[in-house]
Amino acid sequence: MSPLALGTLTFGRGEELTHMGDLDADGAARQLSRARDAGINLIDTANLYGAGVAEEVVGEALQRIESPENFLVTTKGRLVIGDGPNDGGASRWHLRREVHRSLKRLRRDHIDLYYLHHWDGETPLEETLETMDSLVREGTIRYYGVSNYTGWQLQEGSARL
Repeated sequence: MSPLALGTLTFGRGEELTHMGDLDADGAARQLSRARDAGINLIDTANLYGAGVAEEVVGEALQRIESPENFLVTTKGRLVIGDGPNDGGASRWHLRREVHRSLKRLRRDHIDLYYLHHWDGETPLEETLETMDSLVREGTIRYYGVSNYTGWQLQEGSARL
């Protein structure tokens, strides 16, 4: 895995992010090819970016380049992505639904690294960790990690493993 990742916040035309960029699948495929040529094989995205549009663009762009299997894809879940009572958080229900939605948008059968985007102080940590472990055992995700966690939150999580 390369030490640098290609971030995809500006991929797609999600309403709330258009002011930051709106790279389409052709442009994204060119970016992926350039990244590969520079030795970068890690793509970072999230279900939140453009309400899933960035993942769709990544999935389409990967279909347009040579050897897409050489890229590792990371994505994230946890943040609120809708108006429903289960449209956010690190609960089993939300994470499993979002992982499967991400897989569909990315056009993949697994996610190489799945991040919990932010801490969830409402869902029991054991539920979250058990969910992530079950997704790994199923082969749906290869690894999981965290993003935007504080030191005490990491300590809390590692104490429960």
